[in-house]
Amino acid sequence: MAKANQSGGLQTEFEFTLPVGYVAPDGTVHKKGRMRLATAIDEIAPLRDPRVKANQAYLVIILLARVVTKIGTVESIDSGVIENLFSADLAYLQEFYRDINEASLQPEEQEGN
Repeated sequence: MAKANQSGGLQTEFEFTLPVGYVAPDGTVHKKGRMRLATAIDEIAPLRDPRVKANQAYLVIILLARVVTKIGTVESIDSGVIENLFSADLAYLQEFYRDINEASLQPEEQEGN
């Protein structure tokens, strides 16, 4: 999924649509969002978090809170937002994370091959 954008630079942020949607405290349902490519520190920093040390499954919550940049009109994404996603949306974001970050490691296909 990582590819050159129109200006020739690397695309580092990607749009997604949640299957169910995040329900904000005011009751608004948000489905569209954006996620950026992860950096090394995004994957390392959560390992130092006491919540992850107490429960390894919490790693995905903190990691997604670091790389999801927007869900609907919610631009301040933290672990509380990710914790309140429906299970289907959490699974979707985990797969989306893998797709965009693993694709950025694959070389571009050569024309004619």
